[in-house]
Amino acid sequence: MASILALTAMQMAEIDRIMLEEFGVETMQLMEVAGRAVAVFARQRFLGVDARGKRVVVLCGSGGNGGDGMVAARYLAAWGASPEIWLGRRPVPGRGIAAHQLAILERLGVPIHEPAQSPTLPESDLVIDALLGFSLSGAPTGETAALIRAANAQPAPVVAVDLPSGLEATEGTAYDPCIRATATLTLALPKTGLLSPATREVAGELVVADIGVPAAAFARIGVDVSPLFATAEFLAIEEGADRM
Repeated sequence: MASILALTAMQMAEIDRIMLEEFGVETMQLMEVAGRAVAVFARQRFLGVDARGKRVVVLCGSGGNGGDGMVAARYLAAWGASPEIWLGRRPVPGRGIAAHQLAILERLGVPIHEPAQSPTLPESDLVIDALLGFSLSGAPTGETAALIRAANAQPAPVVAVDLPSGLEATEGTAYDPCIRATATLTLALPKTGLLSPATREVAGELVVADIGVPAAAFARIGVDVSPLFATAEFLAIEEGADRM
């Protein structure tokens, strides 16, 4: 498609609030839809349509982005892949939905790697970057930064969830370090920072995924969005999209 609207980080945070407080759609519901979208995209675009036997490294933070990656790992495991979770930061047990998703994976026996200062990622068919989301306001540090560098140093393709970890969502500032993705699957609508010409170097192929946010939610913030996903759940984003 030639053009698609984009949102700032503040606008996307307001969409999340509207979905929860005005429409009653729980964050866990959106996370399940987002995580499945990531898994489906990974299978179709990078795993040859058949996930069986494929090794997938999923880099996860302790927030919503990490939870999306954990849901994706659960689906991929159900489809016969061999996912493993590498944590940039472990969610506090019993607190938050990322912790809930991690507990599910532990019960299912999905391998979990604790945060490490010098991680060495194994050979894999795909790396999924779900470390940091659109609330990032500064350069990644500590174990999260170490995982970003490790991902950039390995040869497998990298899919970034929503936006590459280390990229500021609104202006498109690429901090040091920043994931260099083969493809970025952005959720609901792209973030304005993804549309900066320089961002293509770190975002790679840009695709937007349907996570069930209705036009009525976008209308609450003054954004007129037609039914984008009437015929497909993934839409490629070309350069020259509109910024809101």
